[in-house]
Amino acid sequence: MEQRGGSRRKGDGVPKENSPFINNTDNDKGNSYDGTNMALFEEEMDSNPMVSSLLNKLANYTNLTQGAQEHEEADEDEGSKKKAVKSPQMGTFMGVYLPCLQNILGVILFLRLTWIVGTAGILESLAIVCLCCSCTMLTAISMSAIATNGVVPAGGSYYMISRSLGPEFGGAVGLCFYLGTTFAGSMYILGTIEILLTYIVPKAAIFVADRKEDELNALLNNMRVYGTCCLALMSVVVFVGVKYVNKLALVFLACVILSILAIYAGVIKTIFEPPDFPVCMLGNRTLQNLNFDKCLKTDFIDNMTVTTKLWMLFCDGPELNATCNEYFDNNNVTMIQGIPGLTSGVISENMWSVYGPLGMMVENKELSSLGGSDSAQDIYMPYVINDITTFFTLLVGIYFPSVTGIMAGSNRSGDLRDAQKSIPIGTILAIATTSFIYVTCVVLFGASIEGVLLRDKFGDSVKGNLVIGTLSWPSPWVIVIGSFFSCCGAGLQSLTGAPRLLQAIARDGIVPFLQVFGHGKANGEPTWALLLTGGICEIGILIASLDAVAPILSMFFLMCYLFVNLACAVQTLLRTPNWRPRFKYYHWALSFLGMSLCLALMFICSWYYAIFAMAIAGCIYKYIEYRGAEKEWGDGIRGLSLNAARYALIRLEEAPPHTKNWRPQVLVLLNVDSDQGVKHPRLLSLTTQLKAGKGLTIVGNVLEGTYLTKDAEAKRADQNIKSSMSAEKTKGFCHVVVSSNLRDGMSHLIQSAGLGGMKHNTVLMAWPGTWRQSNDPQSWKNFIETVRESTAAHHALLVAKNVDSFPTNQDRLGEGTIDVWWVVHDGGMLMLLPFLLRQHKVWRKCKMRIFTVAQMDDNSIQMKKDLQMFLYHLRLDAEVEVVEMHDNDISAFTYEKTLMMEQRTQMLKQMQLSRTEREREIQSITDESRNSIRRKNPGAAESDSLSRQSSTVEDNQEDEAQLIHDRNTASHATINDKAETGPDRVHMTWTKDKMFAERNRNRECNANVAVRDLFNMKPEWESLNQSNVRRMHTAVKLNGVVVNKSQGAHLVLLNMPGPPRNRGGDENYMEFLEVLLEGLNRVLLVRGGGREVITIYS
Repeated sequence: MEQRGGSRRKGDGVPKENSPFINNTDNDKGNSYDGTNMALFEEEMDSNPMVSSLLNKLANYTNLTQGAQEHEEADEDEGSKKKAVKSPQMGTFMGVYLPCLQNILGVILFLRLTWIVGTAGILESLAIVCLCCSCTMLTAISMSAIATNGVVPAGGSYYMISRSLGPEFGGAVGLCFYLGTTFAGSMYILGTIEILLTYIVPKAAIFVADRKEDELNALLNNMRVYGTCCLALMSVVVFVGVKYVNKLALVFLACVILSILAIYAGVIKTIFEPPDFPVCMLGNRTLQNLNFDKCLKTDFIDNMTVTTKLWMLFCDGPELNATCNEYFDNNNVTMIQGIPGLTSGVISENMWSVYGPLGMMVENKELSSLGGSDSAQDIYMPYVINDITTFFTLLVGIYFPSVTGIMAGSNRSGDLRDAQKSIPIGTILAIATTSFIYVTCVVLFGASIEGVLLRDKFGDSVKGNLVIGTLSWPSPWVIVIGSFFSCCGAGLQSLTGAPRLLQAIARDGIVPFLQVFGHGKANGEPTWALLLTGGICEIGILIASLDAVAPILSMFFLMCYLFVNLACAVQTLLRTPNWRPRFKYYHWALSFLGMSLCLALMFICSWYYAIFAMAIAGCIYKYIEYRGAEKEWGDGIRGLSLNAARYALIRLEEAPPHTKNWRPQVLVLLNVDSDQGVKHPRLLSLTTQLKAGKGLTIVGNVLEGTYLTKDAEAKRADQNIKSSMSAEKTKGFCHVVVSSNLRDGMSHLIQSAGLGGMKHNTVLMAWPGTWRQSNDPQSWKNFIETVRESTAAHHALLVAKNVDSFPTNQDRLGEGTIDVWWVVHDGGMLMLLPFLLRQHKVWRKCKMRIFTVAQMDDNSIQMKKDLQMFLYHLRLDAEVEVVEMHDNDISAFTYEKTLMMEQRTQMLKQMQLSRTEREREIQSITDESRNSIRRKNPGAAESDSLSRQSSTVEDNQEDEAQLIHDRNTASHATINDKAETGPDRVHMTWTKDKMFAERNRNRECNANVAVRDLFNMKPEWESLNQSNVRRMHTAVKLNGVVVNKSQGAHLVLLNMPGPPRNRGGDENYMEFLEVLLEGLNRVLLVRGGGREVITIYS
């Protein structure tokens, strides 16, 4: 076999693109081919490996995320050695469900949900929850489709969007997702500090307000100082040991689950024994129960009436005759139960919303209230008031972060045992679980807790207790501690995930000024990205208000989810060949609804934040699109369409399409008859079924002559072809070429059809079924040269045999099979074509079967497992069968077939030589063999007889066995050898009867006949060309197994062997293909174009 670097003719060897499968066999040459069973493909083994070799490589495939290997490096080795990569073992529950639960449930549930329920009321709170959960559920459906459309490497949503919608959208949305994750870290840290300073150690506050109106500013300053310290501490933890963060994740999750269970237990307990958390009311106003112990104006102690601490808060002295606040004088102090219980009927009071401006007092409208209010003085009184202006859209923005975190599963795809199964199930179950928790919590809070306590954001009316903690059992501290650790864990997770996301974007190189953040420690930890993340996170800390930060990150997450839905909708509507998600329960309408809902929520939450976020994304998009590129100026409105087309063509030409965007752009080589009518209209039907109106189709035809004389015929042929295209619903372009000969015309079409990036990558033609009966050998020579030229141009080639028997577009094939015989791997065309055909209604009911061939040294059981795994990653549904061809012994039938072929070749050659050439060849035989000298006259006589017979043979074209001839062949030595054997070997006269008798005799399978032939013809066999014998053996053996397995199939797809590198073998190439296809009805021979056309990746 020639080595790849050796000399070869143009078109005989194809430089392939770098790929993990195709053209990557340098290390195992010699191992991919052994024996004679695949001799027909042996010249291409160096570029197109055997399927068994390919599957052996795929068996070692793991779906570890791209970029994850750096992080596998051992910290202690400092980059000197990598850890052994462990196979992914995490299942749906541990790998997707629990991480999503941990990311979704968190700070908003514990710190703000009760306040949202009290302010918005149960009905509007349920509307908020349903709106947000519907948004994330629709996004999860779209995300599941994208995540199961191949392996999702590191980067999560960024990777999915950028690979689905391109680098511009991917970079813009990836950075938005990064900013959202970073601000989420700020929110979690602020939540942690709020719990610490408000509920655990209030005395730790550095800034203490002397006046009530300064309390808010003091709280915010405390949040800034402690938040900055907490951020610095968490950043150090992430920098030093991210593995400890991952190990503590389960501990943090356990805190969340225990806290939720404590809430449900507390709600159940309120039915029998409500907890005692009294709320002190002055008139109908709620009082801050921080600086007094008794909810009384005066107390009776030792038979004396004395004033209480509450009196001191409203009066200018402890005396009973002191001057007091007018509202305090006019209204009584009462105590109501903060948690009346589930059966108290308080649910009816909490059903409706109570919105209000900043500073509005929290009141119970059921209680009586007398006048005397002085708003100027009320702000200094110990009332519970609104710290912000409340309205429905604000609450949506504050609540939405509590449903984010649905990407946690897709970000861990490299750790999952079966990501394509686990991600949809785990994510959707997690959203369903958390939605149930939120809905039940809204109802239970509204049914168990008094409205004024619900609206008390910081629990001032119950001595500074966390409101949700007052409901829990056995103690409020369960919720306080649980929520504290939950917020800590979520903050650490955000500071761990955000830098890695930024690192993934930086390493893609689409945003040049971010490239510095792609670097990190020796083990790949993103040090610089962590620094930037900490800096941006500090901005959120300085804002200091959890209620102000929440809408910001809501914007960025909503924009990310919007583009996830858009990506799914676009992919579904475009029907790209690579769009084959394993998750089937998606629809473009659901994705569009999710996208619309995300957009609506962005403007509902905050229209100015939404515009700001979209402006950031737009700027990034334009920066990525135009960085370093010269602007193209149009020539006015009239040229708008032209400029759009030109721009698209130039963009297409900049780089070849990615594997997942590859689809067959077909050049159909169509023949017309003498009246310029289309010969094989079913070729157009096949094109329509293959393309389904997508991509590029060029129908080409060549007329022989000059354009000046054939102008009218060319136009008529063009019209007839376009009419046939319309009738067959083939959407594309027609291209008729007039050339001095058919050979050059086809060459011109293959080279020049198309424009710019809109060029064909696949050639489709019909098998020349009458090549044996043709008077002109150029018919089959043109076919072979077309094969060579399409290979040289790196185009895939499809050859349809018996194309007139292929189904029309109106046919509906019943249940049957499309059989793929995958012998050598040349890019995956054999996998892709049945999938594309089955998208059309003609082939929709057909099932796909894939057969591959196992040699003597192959483990057929392991090959079948590897092939099934490969198809699983390709998201293709097909039956798999491995056919064993262990018998390398060449049968007598094969030798006789080869003998007949070579004798026919010589006969044809002699018939087509002129008398002078024939005498010259006989003279050369005479000079080299004395035996030939003695037989010179009989040989000449026989030659004359043969010449006369040849006219008879040509008159009976339809049944004669003629074979390929090339005047440049170098087979004189073979002829001489046969001449020495005897004149009958050299000059055989074939009649129709003799040919049929020989064919029938060759097909006999009787063992005795085979043995007799073995002895009778052995001397003749020894002189045969052994390369031809082995190739014929491949054709006979492969034809036998294909006919045995696939004779009843609706369509058979088979690797097409390439023409021989040595043109001296052209005479036999067509015969090998005829033997290979014998006995099969509809066959599509497939030859790859030298690149991968199908991928396991998303």
